[in-house]
Order: sequence, then C-alpha cells, then structure tokens
Amino acid sequence: MRDLRELKAWQKAHGFVLDAFRHTKAFPSDERFGLTTHLRKSATSIPSNIAEGCGRQSERKFARFLSIAAVSTSGTEYRLLLARDLVYLGDTPYIHLDQQVNEVKRMLNSLIQ
Repeated sequence: MRDLRELKAWQKAHGFVLDAFRHTKAFPSDERFGLTTHLRKSATSIPSNIAEGCGRQSERKFARFLSIAAVSTSGTEYRLLLARDLVYLGDTPYIHLDQQVNEVKRMLNSLIQ
C-alpha cells in the first residue's frame, strides 16, 4: 500500500478540488443540484480514485484506479468548459482550473505508464 499524501498526483488533484469548490460557490443557486454538483463530483472523483488505488495490493489494480481518475479528468474538463460558456466561470478562473486538471491528467498518464 502507498501513502496517498506522498503522491504528487494526489496532492495536485486535491488542490484542484479545493479550488473547484471555491469557484463553484459563486455559481447560481438554481445550479446547486445541477452543474455545481456534477462538477464537484467529477472533480472529487479524481483524488478519490487515486486514494482508492493506493489501498490496492497490486500494481495492476493501482493502475486501474488511476485510469478511472484519468477518465474523471476528461468529464471535469467538459464541465469546466460548460461553466465558462454559461458565464458561471470567468476566463481567468477557467484557465487556472483547466490548467490544473490537465496537469493532473498528464501526471496520471505518466503514473499509469
């Protein structure tokens, strides 16, 4: 088993989730059960799957959970884009969050390899 807090990918993913939660606080209240929830869930899925993978005994199972986390980055990317296009996120926060999630995706793909 690995200590998830020592994995740079988990650290970056956790930081991304914290930032995503901060920015989604400003979303319209009528999106509370819509885009806000979906974006938060997909973002949270990334470090959660990394953490679950860390608890697995084999490299193969660890890689499987990293792959699931990587898939979650793609869904999160779309939800960020949608939030920007709906003008719930300004360009600056969008670029910052998009860069963060893409960095996590690259780190996950490197770990999977």
